[in-house]
Amino acid sequence: MKSHKLKEGASAIKDILRHSAGMGLLLVIVAALTLELTGLVQYYFSKKGIREEASRRAECQLEATRLQIVDIVDQAESAVRNSVWIARWCLENTDSLHAVARRIVEDNPVVVGSTVALVEGYDKKHPLLAPYACREDGNVIIKSLATEEYNYPAQEWFTRPIELDEGYWSEPYVDIGGGDILMTTYSMPVHDAAGRIAAVLTADISLDWLREVVGGAQIYPNAFGVVLSREGQLMVSPAESLNMRSSINDFSSQAEDRRAFDSLSRSMLSGRSGNMPFKAAGKKSQVYFAPVEKTGWSMSIVIPEDEIYSGIKNVGLLVTILQLIGVGLLILILYAVAKSQMKYREISDKKERMESELQIGRGIQMSMIPNIFPPFPERRDIDMSACLVPAKEVGGDLYDFYIRDEKLYFCIGDVSGKGVPASLVMAVTRSLFRTVSAHEKSPQRIVTAMNDSMSDMNESSMFVTFFCGILDLSTGHLRYCNAGHNPPFIFTDKIAKLDVVPNLPLGIASGMSFQEQETDLSYDDSLFLYTDGLTEAENLSHEQFGEARLEAILHVRRSAQGQMDAVREAVEVFVDGAPQSDDLTMLFIHYLNDKRPDSSERHLILHNDIQQIPQLADFVETIAQEKTLDQGLVMGLNLALEEAVTNVILYAYPKGSDGLVDVEAILGKNRIDFIISDSGTPFDPTAAAEPDLNAPVQDRPIGGLGIHLVKTIMDSVSYQRSDGKNILTMIKKI
Repeated sequence: MKSHKLKEGASAIKDILRHSAGMGLLLVIVAALTLELTGLVQYYFSKKGIREEASRRAECQLEATRLQIVDIVDQAESAVRNSVWIARWCLENTDSLHAVARRIVEDNPVVVGSTVALVEGYDKKHPLLAPYACREDGNVIIKSLATEEYNYPAQEWFTRPIELDEGYWSEPYVDIGGGDILMTTYSMPVHDAAGRIAAVLTADISLDWLREVVGGAQIYPNAFGVVLSREGQLMVSPAESLNMRSSINDFSSQAEDRRAFDSLSRSMLSGRSGNMPFKAAGKKSQVYFAPVEKTGWSMSIVIPEDEIYSGIKNVGLLVTILQLIGVGLLILILYAVAKSQMKYREISDKKERMESELQIGRGIQMSMIPNIFPPFPERRDIDMSACLVPAKEVGGDLYDFYIRDEKLYFCIGDVSGKGVPASLVMAVTRSLFRTVSAHEKSPQRIVTAMNDSMSDMNESSMFVTFFCGILDLSTGHLRYCNAGHNPPFIFTDKIAKLDVVPNLPLGIASGMSFQEQETDLSYDDSLFLYTDGLTEAENLSHEQFGEARLEAILHVRRSAQGQMDAVREAVEVFVDGAPQSDDLTMLFIHYLNDKRPDSSERHLILHNDIQQIPQLADFVETIAQEKTLDQGLVMGLNLALEEAVTNVILYAYPKGSDGLVDVEAILGKNRIDFIISDSGTPFDPTAAAEPDLNAPVQDRPIGGLGIHLVKTIMDSVSYQRSDGKNILTMIKKI
C-alpha cells in the first residue's frame, strides 16, 4: 500500500517536472522567436534607412558634381558670347580675327583653344580662314585650321551652329590637327552687319578635368561614375579603354534584365534624372543619374548594393552570435538597443527636420526681398545695391524697394530679437510695407498705418526700427519718415548723417504720430541705409566696427555695388572670423538723373593704339565749336581727356591684344560730362593716393600725377565697374 502511494507520488513529480520543462522550452522558443522577429524588424528598418541615406548621399554628390561641370561649361559659353560682338566687328578686317581667339584663350583658363572660322567663300581674300589659338607649353600660340587635312567646314562644331543659328555644344572628339586632345567645343554663329552668318566662334574645353571631377565623386570604395554624351558615347567610365570607343547600347546584351537596362539608357539619354536598379553578372547595383544642362550629357553614379548594406550585414552577424550566448540576455540587450536607436533616430529626425525647415525658411525669407542687382538695368537715373546677412539661419532685418509712378519706394528695418520669432515679424513688416505703400504716397501715412496694424497684433511685445522713403526719380525730391532707426548717410558734396526725427519704433503702441521730412537729391547724390548690425559688428576682442570706420570707407566714390562690396570686405577683415552677433543689412541708393532735357551726346570709339590719340583733339574741337568754348578751356579739356584715354590704352588690355575705348560726351546747358569706358582689366585710377607736390622729385613715387592733373582740370571725377566695364566719368562745368 505504501509502495503504491510512493509510486504515485514519484509519477506526479515527474509529470510536474516534465510540464515545467515543456513550459521552459516553450518560453525559450517563444523568446527566441520574439528575438528573431525583433531582429528581422530591426533589420528591415535599418536596411530601409541605410538605403535612404545612400540615396541622399548619391543625389547630393551627383548634384555637387553636376554643378562643377556646369560651372566650367558656363565659363566657356560666357567666353564665346562675350566675344561675339568683337568677332563681328573684326569681320571688316579678317586679318585681326586671330586676336579674338587669342583673347578668349588668354582670359579664360578653362578654355584650351578657340577659333574664328569663316564661312567658305565669305572673304574673297581668304576663301578658307580659321586662325586657331591654343595653349602649348604654357604659351598661347596661333595656327591655322584651314588645311586640306583638317577640312574645318565639314566638322560638327562648324556645321551644327550654322544649321541651328544658335550656340551648340559638340559631341566629344579627339581634335586631330586642331587641339590634338579629347575635347568638346562650344560654337556660336557670327552674323555680319547684313545679318548673314559669316563665321563660327568657338571655345574648346579639354575633357581631362571631367575625368578628375567624376573620379572624385566616389562615395563608396567600389562605386564609380559614368558620363554619357548626347549620343550615348562613354565619355567617362572605370574602363579607360572604353571611353569614346563604346556606346551604352553596346552593353545591353550583357544585362540580365535587358528591358530594365534599355529603360535606364533611354531615361539617361532623354535628359531625365532619377535612380534605377541594375543587375549584371549576378551583381546588383543602384544607378543614380542626372542630366548636365546645355551639353546634352548625362552623368551617373553606380553603387553596388553589397557595399550599401555591408555595415548592416556585420551587425546581423554580431546579433546572431549574441543570440547564441543567451536568449534572455539578448532580449534585454536588443530591447535596450532598439529603444535607444529609436530614440536617437527620433531626435536625429527632429533635428534634420528642424534644420531643413530653417533652411526652407531662410530661402523663403531671402526670396521676399529684392536680391538681383542692378535691380533696374534698363534705367540710367538710379543705381542700387543691397545685402542682408542674418546672424542665424533666419533673421529679423529687412529691406525692400520698388518703383511706382516714377517714384522709388524703399525701406529698411530691424526687428528686436533674432531667430525665428524675429523672422516672422520681419515677414509681416515687409508684407505690410508692400500692401500699405501700394495705395499711399506719403511716408508718414505708410509708417502710421503699419504701426497701428502691428501694434494691434503684437502679443509678443516685439518692435521694429524702421525707415521709409519715397524718392521722385524725375525731380530728386525725397520724402521720408523715420521710426527709431539709425539715420542714413547722405552723399552730396560731402558725407553727413541725414537729418531725421527719431520717432518711436513700430509696434509699441497704436495711435502714435510720426513726423515726415523731406529733402532734395541732385545728380550723383547718394543715400546709405544700414542696421546697427553693421556698426556694432564685433571682432575677437569685442571691439565694435563703429561709425568712424564706416564713414572712412564711404568717403571713396564707387558704384552702388562697389560700395556694398567695400563695406562687406572691411567688416569681414575687421571681425576676423568672430561669430556674427546680429543681423547685418545695407541699402545703397545712387541718384543719377541729371535732369537736363536740353543735353546732347557725342561718341568717339578708339582702339587701344596710342597712334589714335590725335583723334581726341578733333573730337574736343567739334564740341568746342558747338559750345563756343574759349581756347584755354579747350586746351584743358584736351589735356584731361588725353591723359585719361592714354591711361586706358596703356594699361587696360593685355599687351598685344586689341580692345576698344568708348569716349562719350554729354553736352548740357552748363556742363559737359565725359564718360570713358572700356572692357579691360578692372582698375580704379581715382583710388591712387594724392601726390606730394612739395616733396623732392627723387622722393616722389612713380605715378599719380596724371590723375591728379585730371582732377585739377575737371570739377568731378568718379569711377565705377559695371557690366564688366571700367567707367570713368569726368564732369566740367561751363
